[in-house]
Amino acid sequence: MGIRHRGTTTVAVAAVAALTLAACGGGGGGGGGKKADGKTSSSASATQDGSTAGGDASPSVTPTQILAQIKGEQGITVVINSAVRDADGFVTVQGSLTNNGDSVFNATTWRGPETALIPSGPSVAGAVLVDEAGKKRYYVLRDTDGKCLCTMGLTLIQPEETRPIFAQFPSPPSATTQVEFELPTMPPAKITISDSEG
Repeated sequence: MGIRHRGTTTVAVAAVAALTLAACGGGGGGGGGKKADGKTSSSASATQDGSTAGGDASPSVTPTQILAQIKGEQGITVVINSAVRDADGFVTVQGSLTNNGDSVFNATTWRGPETALIPSGPSVAGAVLVDEAGKKRYYVLRDTDGKCLCTMGLTLIQPEETRPIFAQFPSPPSATTQVEFELPTMPPAKITISDSEG
């Protein structure tokens, strides 16, 4: 029961640890959002607390990659890390917002002025992609309940706090790779759309 027993115990503990890591490490920020027709899309969907839910279908974000950095009022900074076009005809923009100000931030104005977006609450529902060459504007998609396919629950963001954000849009034509990302009260920023791998 000496060396052999200890060896068996070590292998069992290692196996349990590996299974635990596998269970916790399923893809980040994945699918589950509903399209306007009620079907499930392959991109990330938002929960009420601003987190994302779902599997591993959404494009992963490389934290060091920065497509744009937008600085607005109240010391708010938005960083865009990716804008990925998938095979289903959607573009998912992912990034983060940081409160560099001195007071708590609530993204109530980012929802936009449309009354139809009220169910989304404080969110990035008012974001728009502008294709200047094609002279078209692409708005955040909504599910069958009228809620945006984007990060919601953006309230009580404390000074120095950073939260992830995402928004899903209809895709511009495949030849269009340069668009302008607009968010209410924030300066516009040019970003590059890339195609998803696989």
